[in-house]
Formats: sequence, C-alpha cells, structure tokens
Amino acid sequence: MKKIVASLAILFAVLGMNAQTTEFTQEVNSPVQSAIIYLYGAEVNHSKQVALNQGRNKIVFIGLSPKIVSKSIQVNVGNSVSILSISDAVNYMANQKESQKIKQLKDSLQLLSEAVALTNYDIDAYSTEKNMLLKNQEIGGTDKGVAVAELKLASDFYRTKIKEINTELYKLEKKTKLLNENISKINQQLNELNAKSNQPTSEITILLYSPTKVSATIDLKYIVMDAGWAPSYDLKAEDINQPIELKYRAKVFNNTGVDWNDIKIKLSTADPSQSAAKPILETWNLDYVMNNTAYKKYNEYSNNAPAMQLNEGYMQNAISGELEMQKPKQKMQQQIKQPIEFEEIQVSELSAEFDIKTNYTVPSDAKPYIVDVTEYKLPATYKHYCVAKLDRDAFLLARITGWEDLNLVEGPANVYFSGTYVGQSYVYTRSTDDTLDLSLGRDNKVLVTRSKIKEYSSKKLLGNTTKETFAYEMVIKNNRKTAVQIDLEDQLPISTKSDITVEPLEISKGELDAKTGKLTWAQTVQPGEVKKITLSFSIKYPRNATINSQNMKRKYRAKF
Repeated sequence: MKKIVASLAILFAVLGMNAQTTEFTQEVNSPVQSAIIYLYGAEVNHSKQVALNQGRNKIVFIGLSPKIVSKSIQVNVGNSVSILSISDAVNYMANQKESQKIKQLKDSLQLLSEAVALTNYDIDAYSTEKNMLLKNQEIGGTDKGVAVAELKLASDFYRTKIKEINTELYKLEKKTKLLNENISKINQQLNELNAKSNQPTSEITILLYSPTKVSATIDLKYIVMDAGWAPSYDLKAEDINQPIELKYRAKVFNNTGVDWNDIKIKLSTADPSQSAAKPILETWNLDYVMNNTAYKKYNEYSNNAPAMQLNEGYMQNAISGELEMQKPKQKMQQQIKQPIEFEEIQVSELSAEFDIKTNYTVPSDAKPYIVDVTEYKLPATYKHYCVAKLDRDAFLLARITGWEDLNLVEGPANVYFSGTYVGQSYVYTRSTDDTLDLSLGRDNKVLVTRSKIKEYSSKKLLGNTTKETFAYEMVIKNNRKTAVQIDLEDQLPISTKSDITVEPLEISKGELDAKTGKLTWAQTVQPGEVKKITLSFSIKYPRNATINSQNMKRKYRAKF
C-alpha cells in the first residue's frame, strides 16, 4: 500500500513539473506603430497585448522585416513577467504580404502571360496548316496532265486558303506584340514599385515566464537597415526687406520590406549603431574649411548638376554599411546601382531630434516621401554678389545669424523669391561663422555690365618687350525701390615668371588681394542709381613669347 501511495506521489510530482515546463506558443502579427528614422537606419516599434498562461509562454512576432539588426532587439513586458530568452530568425517559407496594387499588377501579368501562350498555340496551329497545304501542292501524277478546270479550282482553293491563314497569322502576331508590350509595361511598373518576389520575413521569438495567468503588453523595438531620411528645404522671400520663411522638410524612404502604415515618426541625426561602451574623446584638429562659398555651392548644386553629389570620394555602401574611400569617378563605374544612393555630410556632434506631429504612411518601395518637419521665420540681411567677368547676373544672398540653434542638416533647398521659383540652392552648414549665407538665385532687378574700353586697351612693342594694356568698365544699375549692398568681384592676373610683370593702373579703390589677384568692390547703390567702376592693368613680357593674356572658357560642340 505504501508503495502505491509513493508511486502516485511521484506521478503527481512529474505531472506538476510537466505542467510547469509546458510552453504555450502563440503567433503575433503586429504592424509597425512608430519609428525613429535616422539618416541611415530606423528603430521601429511594435506593441501588442497578449494573454499569458501560467508557466512558459513562447510569443512569436511574425511578418517582420528581413533586415533586422539582431543585436538591437529590445523587449519590455512588465515587472510581473520574466523574459527567459530572445531570438530572431529569417523565415524563407512565409513570404511577405504584398500590397493590393502589386497584387493587382501581378494578377494582370498572369492573365496577359496566359493570353500570350494561347495566342502562340493558335499561331502554331495556323502555321502547321499552312505547311501542310504547301507540301501538297502537286495535282495529278507525272504521266497524266491536269484539266484546266481542275487546275483553276485547285489554284483558287490554295490562294483563298493561304490568304485566310496569312490574315489570321498577321492578326495573331499583332495581338502577341500588343500583349508583350503590356507585359513589359507591367514589369517596369513592378520594378518601379520595387516588387521583389518571394521575399522572406523575419520572426522574433520571445520566451516568457508568468507565475499566473495575466494579460500583458509586449513592447518590441529593433533597428532595421535600408531606411532613412534626407533634408529638403523651401526658402521663400517676398522682398529684400522681408524675413525669410524656411520650411524644413524631409525625404523619408523605406526599403525594409515592410510597409509603415499611418505611424508616428521621429527624425534623428543620431547614430543608430552606437555602442553601449563609454565614449572616448578624440583629438580635435582644426583645419581650413574648403569650398565654403555660397556662390560656388549654388553652382555645384544648380539644376544642371547631378542629383547626388559625392563629397571627397566617399559613398555609403547600402549593403555592407562600410565607408569606401575611392575616387568618385571610379566609384560610379564600379558601384552596382542601388535603389538609394548616398552622400557623406557633416552633422553636429550633439544629435538633433524632430517629433513629427502628423502620422505618415511610407510604403516599402525605396521611394522618397515628403514629411513636413517644421517652419521658421528668420530675420535676414540681404546682400548681392556678382562676378561680372564670369556671369553678369547679380546673385542675391540672404545672411542669417543664430542658425546654429535651428538643427539644420546640410542639403538642397528650393528657392522662391517674390512668389516665383528661381532655382535650387544648398544649405551648407559646415561654416564656422555665426552667419549662414543662403543663395536666393539671380536678381534681374540689379543689372551689371562689363565692357572693354577699346581706346585705353593697346598692344605695343618696346624694344625686346611687349606691353599689353587692358581696360574695362563695369556698370551697376539698381532698378529696385530700395538701396542694395553688392560685392562686385574681378581679378588681376598673377605672374608665375620673373620676366612677366603685371602692373595695376586703375582699380577704383577696390580691395586687392595680392596673393590671388582678386579685387572686391563693396558698393551701396541707391534706387535708380548707376555706378561705374574702372579697372585697367598692363602686362609686360618678352617680345618673342606668347602668354595667355585672356582667360578662355571650355565648351563642347558637335564635331562634323
């Protein structure tokens, strides 16, 4: 009897242990609810309320992006539930759910492909019939002739039948061509939507222990690659005595394989791959900032410039995430075209974040979607700039102080002046000055001309020396109703040989940089006023020598 009682006790104990070790598995399909989008990468958030049984519970989040960074997974359940383990895996058997548009296109593609196959069957049948007729054209035998009436009947039959077959073949071939054109268009549209077939999904498995039955909310966060944002600005100014309206926008892209539908967005300039180790302060080396000229940046990022610029030869590799140091030209030749191209920029060491008030939908198609970030009304001082030797148009610059507090990220800007789109400029934040210069494009109300004064320009031979004299007149006219400040620039040539001398004759009180030869005239021109500036200089060089006394532009033309 004692043995029976002991056996039952052991049995109940084993059953109790099995009850404690039994895992209750449930799959969770939770859409992305919010995302912190970095310049490259994004942290996405899922939240799901689940019913947990007493003991171990295996919760499997399915239908996730296949581009999860495993080390970045974070889970929060609550104090009463213990997290035993977290793991992730790619499920190649469960394909991603396609959008309705992609599904409709693929259904149309399937119907068109079936129509092409059926049409090809009809073409094959008519071709076979035509070949049979052509192989049986002989009438009668070799010893006996054929009556004229029979020959005429046979001829009429063959002609009519072959004509009918050729007509049907023409119609079928025309139909096949039209079907193939439609198939090609649908394939191009699918490529445009980045509709890759048989894409896998990821799954995150969370093993939990709950002492009792409870309803718990699981918050899941992780980093995904192939997502990010880039700044885009609208600069609007009504007049040169009005503040600038700066609309801060972002172009957000999602190529993670999972659509973001009506989610809360936050933009950040932080590094999503930052380590948990303590930071190390590196040496701060000061150096000159190159190409820090608003006019030059305006030219570089004009409408004629490439859409994406490569700074200092760096390009972000979208697959490996490594920086590759190659020459831009070599990189463009070797780089396999990716859905998104990247450029290197500089941002402040102190990361900035922007909470977006409105929810947005960003499909996973690698296309940029505009997100409104914020707006600023900025007090500005205006200044004109002109290099009449290169371009006779005066460029309007807006000078903004205190821009460091705006958390701007360098990027292209659409410029509007007096309600008119004037072109594309660039917000260039690498300046160490407290004033940010923004180019507002060409101002056709400030006119500048530069003409050669022939009577004061000459070429003379003095013994073994040739002396050339050059004289120019620059005229500034202000057609605005208010006074304008303008910096007019020109230059004197710089001699690189001891036997070539340059002598300035008249520079109209311009400021001369002796090292570069650059001349600057800072002028205030009243409304309707016309100002004239004279520039003249002479060049002496050996009589038998030839020098480049005139700068020439390089252009391309057709060669016949």
